[in-house]
Amino acid sequence: MSVAGCVFCETDGGEVLWRDRHLRVIVPEEKDHPGFLRVVWHEHVAEMTDLAVSDREHFMRVVFAAESAMRELLAPHKVNVASLGNVVPHLHWHVVPRFTDDPHFPNPVWGQRLREGPVPVPADYRARIATRLKTLLS
Repeated sequence: MSVAGCVFCETDGGEVLWRDRHLRVIVPEEKDHPGFLRVVWHEHVAEMTDLAVSDREHFMRVVFAAESAMRELLAPHKVNVASLGNVVPHLHWHVVPRFTDDPHFPNPVWGQRLREGPVPVPADYRARIATRLKTLLS
């Protein structure tokens, strides 16, 4: 079911790196955290328990694959994985590489900025993570 006015129903929400019939992995425009990934369920669903158990398992398999690929390619200090949906009530998971010198560390990525400039990712990050996701999820 698509809901009018929902950014994830009306758009992909960022550059799509991988998708199947249930969900997509995207790179949203997060200038402070360029390695940020988001895993978005295609249907308008607000909570994980609204999904069938098999769909929940599939969703988390993709979230964990995104985290694994990110760790391999970026070697972050920490990875934050969260499903908030407080602003957009559409099921999605944030997968965020954290570095001790990122603009917000150790605060949340939407918390108080402590320093300037993002931690850069390799120029080919998007292509490489898309390739790695295909391998992990095939």
